[in-house]
Amino acid sequence: MKILVIDGQGGGVGRQLVTQIKQAFPDVQLMAVGTNTIATSAMLKGGADAAATGENAVLVAVRKADIVVGPIGIVVADSLGGEITPAMANAVAQSSAKRILLPFKHCDNVIVGVSDFTLGHLIQQAIDELRRIIA
Repeated sequence: MKILVIDGQGGGVGRQLVTQIKQAFPDVQLMAVGTNTIATSAMLKGGADAAATGENAVLVAVRKADIVVGPIGIVVADSLGGEITPAMANAVAQSSAKRILLPFKHCDNVIVGVSDFTLGHLIQQAIDELRRIIA
């Protein structure tokens, strides 16, 4: 099982996801891709098995992943402060991998019907969904 975590900006969400995923599933292969080196570094510190940075890294990694996890902005061009390019968003959206997306109310995207949960709650829901998929 290959899980890919994608994050940008400071990588705080990605780091927490990586940490929680590795704790819950220590045997999975966990790849992290940051849109910038700060995000990549944060996810490596969280325990990712491997990491890369930038647009091409996203394009390659989503082709190899079974599951992609990250903020919902990874499927919206120009989100995460403009760090998600149209090619990145398309690659994630068109990937054959399952996607677990955390619905943040950022980047001018509002998902109607989604409560404003804390980051901890959203990450726990992502871990629960991973358990369901992996089982």
